[in-house]
Amino acid sequence: MNLPELWQLRYFSAVAQQLHFGRAAAALHISQPPLSRAIRALEERLGVALFTRTRRRVELTPEGTRLLEEAQRVTGQLERVVHELRGIASGERGRLRIGFVSLADYGVLPALLKAAKAARPGVAFALREMLSPEQALALAAGELDFGFLLAPVSASVPLEHIVVQRESFVVALPSSHRLARQRGALAVSALAGESFVMVPREIAPGLYDIVAGLAAKAGFSLNIGQEAIQMQTVVSLVSSGLGVAIVPASVANLGRRGVVYRSISDKHPRLDLWLAWRRGTLGAAAREFVAGARRLAR
Repeated sequence: MNLPELWQLRYFSAVAQQLHFGRAAAALHISQPPLSRAIRALEERLGVALFTRTRRRVELTPEGTRLLEEAQRVTGQLERVVHELRGIASGERGRLRIGFVSLADYGVLPALLKAAKAARPGVAFALREMLSPEQALALAAGELDFGFLLAPVSASVPLEHIVVQRESFVVALPSSHRLARQRGALAVSALAGESFVMVPREIAPGLYDIVAGLAAKAGFSLNIGQEAIQMQTVVSLVSSGLGVAIVPASVANLGRRGVVYRSISDKHPRLDLWLAWRRGTLGAAAREFVAGARRLAR
């Protein structure tokens, strides 16, 4: 198919708008003979006459009128795309695909998104709540730009990361529990014999190992009565009286009715929440997002 070149459409549009070859040539900053040859070549390529020419005037044929409509639409679309591409390159426009565990939503994520939106209002954010292992796979496959996930994770490609949230732990108790009436911090040993609600180790090995290590140090093994893969579900099960849980402190921001939180008197490790991305070159908007996360983490 003999489709016209973009430069030919530009030349044609100039003549169609001026209806004068001399003025069109001046607007294009070329001489008239090459412009006349370009229009004749375009007509031959399309197999139609685009203009009727006399010594006194130039007029569009019906075919030329129709081509002008499409030429203006195509060039307008191209101008918009070029503007968008320049915006993406400068970081003023674009789209970032972000995965997150629920823990990020209780802590650093809302403040970071608010700051990022204020800094780059033209950048859109596509958010997906996902488990940490799912995020690692999606980052490796190029399906996510960033992931807020619990360390550690394994990935088939190298990931870069920064720690954006470092969590201490609290005990979540049903409000009717005997220990809920106790004020102040609780010793983990007070939970010996209790039924625990836990996130499975394959979902969050770092979290699981910290809780299991606290129990072992206090002299007992975990009695796991219920498992749930989402932190809000863990808290919901606690509120139903199905067990107790040791959870990151930011979970208390849920404010679930029927649950009370108590700090832990035992010294314990902290749980790291990562902002992770696939190793490689980041665009301007992505670099700004990482810089904002660094500032917020500090």
